[in-house]
Amino acid sequence: MRTPLRRVLAAATAAALLLTAAACGGDDDAKAGGKPSKIVIGYQQIPNGDLVVKHNKWLEQAFGDGTTIEWKLFDSGGSVNEAIQAGSVDIGLVGSSPASRGISSGIKYRVPWIFDVIGKAEALAVKGGVTDIQSLKGKTIATPFASTSHYSLLAALQEAGLDGKSVKVIDSEPDAILAAWKRGDIDGAYVWNPVLAKLLADGGTTLVTSADLASKGKTTYDLAVVTDDFADKYPDAVKTWVAQQDKAVKLIKSDADAAATAIAAELQISPADAKAQMGDLIFVDAADQAGDEYLGKGLPDNLFATAKFNKDVGQITTVREQKSYTDAVDATFAKSVPQ
Repeated sequence: MRTPLRRVLAAATAAALLLTAAACGGDDDAKAGGKPSKIVIGYQQIPNGDLVVKHNKWLEQAFGDGTTIEWKLFDSGGSVNEAIQAGSVDIGLVGSSPASRGISSGIKYRVPWIFDVIGKAEALAVKGGVTDIQSLKGKTIATPFASTSHYSLLAALQEAGLDGKSVKVIDSEPDAILAAWKRGDIDGAYVWNPVLAKLLADGGTTLVTSADLASKGKTTYDLAVVTDDFADKYPDAVKTWVAQQDKAVKLIKSDADAAATAIAAELQISPADAKAQMGDLIFVDAADQAGDEYLGKGLPDNLFATAKFNKDVGQITTVREQKSYTDAVDATFAKSVPQ
């Protein structure tokens, strides 16, 4: 669970953001039938196409002077969910576990895009002396709660027959994880790049990756979520947003060096490191996303299964009917992208 201080800060932030929520999506323009005057995007520092779009200002170019694009940085999908509930974000990046949690809790949003399929980009990094999952008994492991990393950590522990009583799992955001690692406060962390790469460079070793768990049926994704309100008012704007994301995926596939240069500038790492971290993710273009393997069927089934797992391990209290997860995934925007 989050600490009382974080709960207080989150509540205070949500209350403050509600005061400015009317600015999201440009409500006046909706009444006039025009494009939004402002789009607020919640992003994270993950080496995928979203950072390519941001760095190259493709959204600003696509929408023109009539629409302001505001980028807000978040530490994790759980924080993005809180901001969406507060009405301060129109489109955001969350992992598949936070998305499943959001749908389960009734957040009114849908998934129009898969940023990436998480492979080796998220992993459990540990310090010396830990050689297998069983060696985690009595150890302190950090991860951002309600994230895909948290989900993957719990899945790895469950498979090994361990639980929260035998391993101390603490809630910590990526930057705080790095600081705690350097201080010696933790024995390991399940987290994503670029922080994961920093832990490994500082003497850490990889115990299990999200690619390992995917091979056992626990696939995780980085997903886009758009509020139902925004998508219903501005479907053409969502189509334009998706088209820019598809453009980024195509650049990653056709000119990885150019994509890495953009990502490196956003993450303040070298292009070589950015390219290596990109290689730990799987990118899928709009044409393939629209099919049954992804938005058509695979992802809805995954979100439902993730909800059931989270309930089984005590992370959520309610799982909705499967149709709720199916209805929350919208392939129409990916299908609209010209090929």
